Amino acid sequence: MSGTAAGAATADGTAPGDGTVGLSVVIPAYNEEDRLGPSLDAVTAYLRAHEDRFGAWEVVVADDGSTDGTAALVTARRDPRIRLVTADRNRGKGHALRQGVTASRGRRVLLTDADLAAPIEELERLEEAIGERGAAAIGSRSVPGAAIGHHQHRARELLGQAGNLLIRRIAVPGIRDTQCGFKLFDGERARAAFAAARLNGWGIDVEVLRHFHRAGWPVAEVPVRWSHQPGSKVGPLAYGRVLAELVLLRARSVRGADVLATALFLLLSVLLYSGRLFDPAHRYLPDSMQDQNQWEWFFAVTADNVTHLRNPFFTDLQNFPDGVNLMANTAMLGLSVPFVPLTLAFGPAVSLSVCMAVGLAATAAAWYWLIVRRVTAHRGAAVVGAALAAFAPPMVSHANAHPNFVVLFMIPLIVDRALRLCTGARVRRDGVVLGLMTAYQVFLGEEPLLLAALGMTLFAAAYGAARPDVARTAWRPLLTGLLYAVAVCLPFVAYPLAWQFTGPQSYGSVLHGDNAGNSPLALVSFAERSLMWGDERRANALAANPTEQNAFYGWPLVLVAFAITVRLWRRPLVKALAVTAVGAALLSLGPKVRLPMTDTVYPGPWALFAHLPLFESVIESRVAMICAPALGMLLALALTRLSARTRIGPLYGGLLAVSLALLPLVPAPLKAVDRAPVPAFLTEGLWKPYVHDGESLVPVPLPDPGAAEALHWQTAAHLGFKLPGGYFNGPYGPDRVGIYGAVPRWTSTMLRDVRYSGVVPPIDADRRRQAREDFAYWHAGALVLAPQPHDDRLRQVVTQLVGHEGKWTGGVWVWDLHEGR
Repeated sequence: MSGTAAGAATADGTAPGDGTVGLSVVIPAYNEEDRLGPSLDAVTAYLRAHEDRFGAWEVVVADDGSTDGTAALVTARRDPRIRLVTADRNRGKGHALRQGVTASRGRRVLLTDADLAAPIEELERLEEAIGERGAAAIGSRSVPGAAIGHHQHRARELLGQAGNLLIRRIAVPGIRDTQCGFKLFDGERARAAFAAARLNGWGIDVEVLRHFHRAGWPVAEVPVRWSHQPGSKVGPLAYGRVLAELVLLRARSVRGADVLATALFLLLSVLLYSGRLFDPAHRYLPDSMQDQNQWEWFFAVTADNVTHLRNPFFTDLQNFPDGVNLMANTAMLGLSVPFVPLTLAFGPAVSLSVCMAVGLAATAAAWYWLIVRRVTAHRGAAVVGAALAAFAPPMVSHANAHPNFVVLFMIPLIVDRALRLCTGARVRRDGVVLGLMTAYQVFLGEEPLLLAALGMTLFAAAYGAARPDVARTAWRPLLTGLLYAVAVCLPFVAYPLAWQFTGPQSYGSVLHGDNAGNSPLALVSFAERSLMWGDERRANALAANPTEQNAFYGWPLVLVAFAITVRLWRRPLVKALAVTAVGAALLSLGPKVRLPMTDTVYPGPWALFAHLPLFESVIESRVAMICAPALGMLLALALTRLSARTRIGPLYGGLLAVSLALLPLVPAPLKAVDRAPVPAFLTEGLWKPYVHDGESLVPVPLPDPGAAEALHWQTAAHLGFKLPGGYFNGPYGPDRVGIYGAVPRWTSTMLRDVRYSGVVPPIDADRRRQAREDFAYWHAGALVLAPQPHDDRLRQVVTQLVGHEGKWTGGVWVWDLHEGR
């Protein structure tokens, strides 16, 4: 300890903390010569008058390097019960308090400011609140019953209120006023907390209370009388310093294991995307099929809409002239809008690549946080559970090009907030926060939110059945909180959802065929990207395509999960997680379940949901993604149980079983190939003379969900021209059923057929007339044919339709439709 401590040992030889002193009053002071004297008189007079209540007492003045007569004023008292602790120089209130408290000897320690803004008589309230075995009772100006005589300046009060709100959010939840300088502590706990403190400024109050909070020591917040006193040392810059100290405090509170876990998740994500991550503009994920082109286009068009202050929910750059309802598509505005600066600076390919790699790591970190908070504090077990939740085979499958199913960091936060509601502690606040989180998730992905709600419902029903006592106490605050959440969420999403379901190019539902559910074999087989046992042919035979391998957990993990469930069945959490995983797996089989290796078909449980609004658009096999976090949490519980075993046999046997279950799921890096270069006709602006205002450029054949490279052309040309056709979801027919791509027209269908078959149909006057009508509908300025399979046949067809030869320029054939008009 720096400085000196006058009277640190009394004549009877008592030492700090020996229990002979009932109450220590610690007063921090810096240049308090004018205010300290009357305060000392008031404190000592009160303590002398109440020795029968507080017993032996002492006053410790912690002088923080004063340059006036503060120290002399204290030593002149010549009372051994008034002690002085000095610092060699001014370091801050936190340093002074740390010196004063660690030098104290009392069974109880009272902290009070030198100006006695809270009168010493308020000590009685604190003492009653702390009781015989309490840890702390702190004075508060913000709880009912507090009385403020003279207010601070209004600006300072507002800054203080904002600061307290921030403090509650990031450091000490539940305490409304941490900065009132009147606090009573249990002596031993106070000395331990202040000795562990590191902040030297005003933020030490928060640091100490955070120490109490993390140690589980109760803190009572007590209303007191308080009056602002002139001469306060709290200047305007103090609020900024407190904020900086809060940031430092938050950084120091992060555990090394948590940082290591987050770094590990980021490394895993980088390895998964290593084939494309470092050169995204020139590399393509072939298993994404056309999804990478589509998602890059979403990021590009969002940036274009934002920078030009256009409607972010609609564009006619694709599917011209009808346009695309972006809210009815997976534009993911919750990230594509914040990523606008990155998209403008480096292009949509880089923006999408960073979004997916960082988003996947953030999802793993969020599951890790939830598991540590709600399932097990064992960091190693939580890492394994979170890794399975975020890098399970269905997540890796969607990692090819479905960021809405990869960037799921909000889902664990929503789950945690819903669990908080069940406690009934802060229903209104948690309901409001849940509403804000839900609104944001709507702009990240509505289908993942729907699946999360389904998984949470399964879990709640199972846990409620296992613990009916908990269900009886939780349903009311949960329902109340959900009503708050709906009330908060609706104003943010009402207009966007109205646009999505009733706006231009909206549709009712997207049909995915008679049955898009999983085969039962898919649940126990291995995914294509399994590093050890991947089988591309078998995986694709059991899934719609490489981006929809939505199960593939493998039979070893299924067996281990079954063993964990049996072994830990008595625990309600295990029951609920097991029911959630099994329920989701069964629902993912779809409305019709065919027994493997037979033609026998049974109704599936999804038949109950198949025709409900919203559910009818869900790809049923994706419901199995709910299993990933449920299985991860079961593994975390099992590993925590194993870590406590002392016998070597069961410990290593259990670890071996878990390892053998997880090794087949370790993913290989995603496939990546060199991207086809964009023709110079587009990148060098050679298209501009051919496409006038209000016209479109028509690729041959038109872009569609099977071949959407033209969307990449458009982003490479900085969205300078409009395209008919495209890859998106839009309406079809009088019932406005959702389909992939534009409504077929004769010319677009014919050109697509030639591309795939190489067969040139007879072109007569009637077909040329139909083509002219289609060109007019698209406001076509030019037709463009790039080198591709059957391009000679396509060139022959277009020449016959247009009536003249095209021109080879910039690496493409171009037919100027203005000629002959």
